[in-house]
Amino acid sequence: MTADLTNPIFTNEDAARAHLESVRWPQGPVCPHCGAMGNNRPLAGDSMGAGWYYCGDCKDKFTVRMGSIFERSHIPLHKWLLAFHLMASSKKGISAHQLHRMLGITYKSAWFLAHRIRECMKDSSGFAPMGGEGKTVEADETYVGRKPGTKVRRGTEHKNPVMALVERGGKARTFRIERANTATVRPIVEANVDRASRLMTDEARHYIRVGRTMAGGHEHVEHGAGEYGRGDANTNTIEGYFSIFKRGMTGTYQHCGEHHLHRYLSEFEFRYNNRIALGINDVTRAANAVKAAEGRRLTYRQLDA
Repeated sequence: MTADLTNPIFTNEDAARAHLESVRWPQGPVCPHCGAMGNNRPLAGDSMGAGWYYCGDCKDKFTVRMGSIFERSHIPLHKWLLAFHLMASSKKGISAHQLHRMLGITYKSAWFLAHRIRECMKDSSGFAPMGGEGKTVEADETYVGRKPGTKVRRGTEHKNPVMALVERGGKARTFRIERANTATVRPIVEANVDRASRLMTDEARHYIRVGRTMAGGHEHVEHGAGEYGRGDANTNTIEGYFSIFKRGMTGTYQHCGEHHLHRYLSEFEFRYNNRIALGINDVTRAANAVKAAEGRRLTYRQLDA
């Protein structure tokens, strides 16, 4: 199922607001100030504008934007919803310049809007262990961008290391790390992978010690010797994940500040964890991101921190 871009929610503000209200408040308006339901009524009058409600409990006014990522934004809701769809359905991402042209807003607004949507894509469901008995989790690292104040040279010392864990047939988790070594990698694997899992890596030595703790065993392939598969012993799943990530970062985004990298990781992780193979289409993926706008805020000050 693909989104109908002629849908009024992408072009009409009243339709967009009604859609967002149905997503945020399926049982009726909820006051973001006190959490009351059932005693809220719409406010009439041209002076207030459309979409305002009055809470009979706390005697305060509110709209569907309040208490969400949309709060205090002057961008129309129908443009917000279109941006959510474009970012959720673009496999390798969509640049702020492209959003600025398609939505008819400034580049600065498009850049800030995109980061707020990435905030909605951040996983906040908790971190139950990945894998389990009979399941395989692949682990690997890649390098992206350039660290501030470094010169481009051979090797990876000037780049930002990123570690990922991918469960075959399941979901992925990504981590911005300072250095790929045992001291960094082992705690991440121990905290995120079920001990009953089978761990699959390349020949990197920093996985040896943590691999010994896996009841399902630890297997690796020797990429340096030209080995990329030995039966079902391979890292093809995580290599495929990294290929999409790096094509997006290099081809679409091109430049990424080190302090924003974690948000881009959330974006690619969200799309992978809400993919077609798991029964989630473009429409549902965008809806999942919109639902996550509840209770989130992101300001310019937080972006600069």
